[in-house]
Amino acid sequence: MDRPASAIDRSWIFLYDKTIKTAPGSSRRCRKKGRIYMGKAIVTIGRQCGSGGREIGRRLADRLGVPFYDRKLIEMAAKESGIDPSVFEHVDETATNSLLYALSMGTFPLGGQTGVLESSINDKVFFASAEFIRKVAAEGSCVIVGRCADYILREEKSLISVFVHGNLKDRVVRIAKEYDKEPAKAEEIVRKLDKQRANYYNYYSSQKWGSLTNYAITLDTSVLSIDGAVDLLELAARRKIQAEFAL
Repeated sequence: MDRPASAIDRSWIFLYDKTIKTAPGSSRRCRKKGRIYMGKAIVTIGRQCGSGGREIGRRLADRLGVPFYDRKLIEMAAKESGIDPSVFEHVDETATNSLLYALSMGTFPLGGQTGVLESSINDKVFFASAEFIRKVAAEGSCVIVGRCADYILREEKSLISVFVHGNLKDRVVRIAKEYDKEPAKAEEIVRKLDKQRANYYNYYSSQKWGSLTNYAITLDTSVLSIDGAVDLLELAARRKIQAEFAL
């Protein structure tokens, strides 16, 4: 069972000189030479269909008391970019057939900026989502599921990139139960979504979806329970925040 939010909030600490005080919140700060430094952890979660990655992300965000972005990210990015939300839903996490655009760590080609000619609507949706991901990551600790977030934020020092996977049988069982599908149909869904996610990720990044070398942490939910996975990631996130005090 997840711990109550009140218990999570008490984990925040503020450091001022050599005095340690507890206070409500979801982050940690220290003041050195008149400046405030704020520790944070940005957890991105890639996942195989049926592995429980989204549930792990939601529970982790609840425990840490930080924003959780999944479908919500798509809605918010659509609102800020002015693109019809239904367009976001249609192309979300699927690859395009247009010319592959190289990602950069700079600004994205929206809002009148120049640099990319006649990008497809799929690419515009990706760039809008990426721009929004950068924005929420700059604001503080959060948990982001999918959308190439680990690649987009690859230079972020507070990043903890995670990939959640499991054996096919277990994932099919989870999808069949969750969506009330026959095993054969559930397996079809799992294979199709995995292929779409891989195509999307591989298309927009210079990396291979699911490759171990792309992630700081990989979790096998056929071996580790959902709660166990959340426990490990919570510890990693809190250690990440704590480590920034030494900088």
